[in-house]
Amino acid sequence: MADRSAVTADADLAARPSLTLTRRLRAHPEKVYAAWTDPENLVQWFRPGRAISGTARAELDVRVGGRYRISFTGPDGEYHEVGGVYREVVPNERLVFSWAWHSTPERESLVTVSIRPEAGGTLLTFHHAQFADEGARDNHKRGWTEFLTNLESFVA
Repeated sequence: MADRSAVTADADLAARPSLTLTRRLRAHPEKVYAAWTDPENLVQWFRPGRAISGTARAELDVRVGGRYRISFTGPDGEYHEVGGVYREVVPNERLVFSWAWHSTPERESLVTVSIRPEAGGTLLTFHHAQFADEGARDNHKRGWTEFLTNLESFVA
């Protein structure tokens, strides 16, 4: 007999808000994957344009069960840090990792980055799921839209 609490928890997570963004990038999948998995690359694009220059930092242990931490300082001097654990790592194809801001660690969500070769470039499908509420999803959509635009420029 199935554990009803596990089934209910899975249904609750699936019902929470999510977002999916896609980008067609003019770069091979290997370059796109390296942009996500090399700390020196990541800090070049993973930050809002208004972050204080030189404050972005990334520590990445890209393996299943490995942890990551990314931080930057906003224009108001506020420190921002996000981190989590890699759940799936398929080089040049897919990354799945948990996501939680240091200020709200109880609001963990899940990010899936799918990288697929397409017409001499890459189709990137970005899926962020299990948000606490629609406001969190909408705020992240604004941030991810900016970050993915930065990524597009970085890998071009």
